[in-house]
Amino acid sequence: MDSTTPSFRALFLQTFFMVFLLSFCLLTEGFAQLSDSRTDSGVYVDEKGVLRWEQDKEEIQGFGVNYTVPFAHAHRSAKRLGVDPLQAIDQDVYHFARLGFDLFRVHVWDTEISDTLGNVLYNEHLHAFDYLLYKLSERDIKYVLTPIAFWGNGWPEPDSYSPGFSAKYGKGACLTHPEAIKAQERYLVQFLEHVNPYTQIAYKDDPHLIAVEVSNEPHHREAPEKVTAFVQRMVEAMRSTGYAKPIFYNISHSVHLAEAYFKADIQGGTFQWYPTGLGYQQELPGNFLPHVDRYPIPFEAEIKAAKGAKLVYEFDAADVGRSYIYPAMARSFRQAGIQIATHFSYDPTYLAYANTEYNTHYMNLAYTPGKALSLMIAGEVFHHIPMYQDFGRYPDNTTFGDFSVSYEEDLATFNNGKKYYHTNHTHTQPKNQSQLQHITGRGNSPLVRYEGTGAYFLDQLESGQWRLEVMPDVLTVGNPYGRNSLEKKVAEIAWNTRSMQVNLDDLGKDFALTPLNPGNDFHPAVNGQSFSIRPGVYLVSRKGQEPLKASEIDMERLEVTEFAAPAQSLKKTYLLHEVPSLAVAGEALKVVAQVASPHPETRVELWVGEGFPNHKIDMRYQSGFSYEATIPAEQIKSGFLTYYILVYSEKEVRTFPSGHPGLPYAWDNYQREPYRVRVSGAAHPIYLFQAQHDQEGLSWTRWVSKMSLQPLAHPAESALHIQLDSLFVRDAENLQGPEINDYSIRQPLGPKLDHLRSSLDKKEYLVVKAHALQDRVAYLQVALVNAQGQAFGKVLQLDAEMTTYRIPIAELVPVKTVNLPRPYPSFLPYYFESTPDPEAEKPGVDLATIEALQFSIGPGIPLQEIKVNQGISIVSVHLE
Repeated sequence: MDSTTPSFRALFLQTFFMVFLLSFCLLTEGFAQLSDSRTDSGVYVDEKGVLRWEQDKEEIQGFGVNYTVPFAHAHRSAKRLGVDPLQAIDQDVYHFARLGFDLFRVHVWDTEISDTLGNVLYNEHLHAFDYLLYKLSERDIKYVLTPIAFWGNGWPEPDSYSPGFSAKYGKGACLTHPEAIKAQERYLVQFLEHVNPYTQIAYKDDPHLIAVEVSNEPHHREAPEKVTAFVQRMVEAMRSTGYAKPIFYNISHSVHLAEAYFKADIQGGTFQWYPTGLGYQQELPGNFLPHVDRYPIPFEAEIKAAKGAKLVYEFDAADVGRSYIYPAMARSFRQAGIQIATHFSYDPTYLAYANTEYNTHYMNLAYTPGKALSLMIAGEVFHHIPMYQDFGRYPDNTTFGDFSVSYEEDLATFNNGKKYYHTNHTHTQPKNQSQLQHITGRGNSPLVRYEGTGAYFLDQLESGQWRLEVMPDVLTVGNPYGRNSLEKKVAEIAWNTRSMQVNLDDLGKDFALTPLNPGNDFHPAVNGQSFSIRPGVYLVSRKGQEPLKASEIDMERLEVTEFAAPAQSLKKTYLLHEVPSLAVAGEALKVVAQVASPHPETRVELWVGEGFPNHKIDMRYQSGFSYEATIPAEQIKSGFLTYYILVYSEKEVRTFPSGHPGLPYAWDNYQREPYRVRVSGAAHPIYLFQAQHDQEGLSWTRWVSKMSLQPLAHPAESALHIQLDSLFVRDAENLQGPEINDYSIRQPLGPKLDHLRSSLDKKEYLVVKAHALQDRVAYLQVALVNAQGQAFGKVLQLDAEMTTYRIPIAELVPVKTVNLPRPYPSFLPYYFESTPDPEAEKPGVDLATIEALQFSIGPGIPLQEIKVNQGISIVSVHLE
């Protein structure tokens, strides 16, 4: 804890005195004077349901993140790791400002800062929360607060003791129990009247507070009039404090009650969006731009009739590690008339190495730089794309305004003349280099070439003077979305010296770099436009121009010398390599590996053959940690291809896949098992699905208890049994939703086929091995889904006996694509409405572009059988 951070003990005593003084004032002067002394609300919702600033009547647009360091697992983990939560807040809030966020939201863990009667408790959690709001306000970051979470404080751990009313009653009883309702009323009053000791302002009067959402995701089950009465009581409790800004209520849960919510005195509704579901437990491959094509709200008429504003309190493309998707989500939000959105959830930097807080989400500037820059660009979407503007359907809407997204390039860009942002390598030219003021990126562009994996920022201070900030390298070394632990690293940080080139007319050549951040003594030598760089902050000055002094520079929400990044953690050699599932005899095979070593001089070599190599290939360095080599076609013969990858450093050589020191043929190398790839002839079948191996990677419409993997007589085969009592199950959160009699499963194919796409056009049949689980015919639609989300399939009539069905590829016709994994909230579309490619020579499927296999039970079933139980067994699907 630094000298400028007050200790908890000091803050506790200060707050105790302030509460005593405030109570005395209330007793002697009454509530009226306190109400009269509040600041102007500054925010209102107009007659069209638009949230506006009171001062200039401008529409409010806000974008940012959820962040939870003051509470629950994040706070406990800080103490376990010896991290001061307040210093962690300082660093992360700097990153918020660095990424351009102007909004923060959190569901407060009321269970940790209240008692069972609803009295607010001042403790270390509320203290840290006060400090967080104070540091956000210093950066002029506004906030939306949700005072009641209903959650226990455990996730992902078991709940520990907490004193609050939520711990006593639970979410369900909190919505119905008379004493729990009284506790919430008391708590909301005291929460809004709580005076932040850092700002000396009560929450209700905080000029940085835009709105309050009553509670996090209530699941109401009562009659509409009782729900309205409950919400009204919460609203009246809050208004009794003199709080005058908008009050929002969650309407994306129990959406059939939307009208009941608005009969209470609320000014808007809150939504969330998880278009890829939650909890896949590994990275989701494939193109998810079709999933975020739009955000339709089926009860939009009720919102407009109530003149309500719309706010997204949580969103994420969970389990997606790539950088292209967030600006497309922001576009769809704006098209739906949403003004505020906050991503869930920004990982505290001290936890991001392990991603333990919410393993299905992963977001941090240092550890997920591409995703963080994508979120930065999404923020710009919110501030530049008008409400309700429609850019058409995917794939026609991948360019919108000054923005573009590309699944194929894993790229999002923002290019409006003054700002040039990109999340990955790009060839996009800036619109007007002479007007550029801000450049942000990762990888290479026409303006900057950088071989590191971290993000960089270039901000013009004045003509010929720029501030350069470079984040350290990061390498993901484990599955961030799986079962995580503070003892398990999913990513490593490396403070490498990397090559950079800056091509800016405003700087010219042979410019000078001066380190700015404390502790940075690296002075790069510039050769033309190229130089070596280490993580940190630098002043870049045109040749012959006197460098600015730090004290002369005003960057509004940033200090020019600020820098926050995790320390070097890389202490061992890593080699990450995905072994191809299959190779084709006589076709060259590209091998890609990520190599990270604490030793600066590293050489990587590929040895073909087992034991003694019959061919050695130097793996070429690309950028970041990436190395590539190509095994020539004459080395790829039917049977099995075996190879090793060797990493040489100044002190040792390590052989992979074992990572054991020494050469693979050394007499004492007992870990000499090589990488092994099955090699088949071009005419051999290519398997898309084998139940025995692929069950764990499936996504489905909903979990069913009667889905199981059953062994068959052949030891290499198993069957996936799916038995359904009903195709349609009414959603308790969307009772008025449409009845869709369909159950679908999706198998991703991208990684399985990446090395084989050149052979796919030779295949003529889709071959399915399956049977019905009952004595009558079962109907199964099998479809191939391409990279644009279009599905091509055919309905099979399955017999009770195991049968192999051969479908000519030419007979596959366009069918409906099911959005899998299923998005949340559940009122979002079940199907993706694809747009046929008008330039396609024929409407059939192009096998080279397929990304997923879709099984659907429902299409083709006779109407008289649609309500009866269904059962199928699938063994395999292959192309031949």
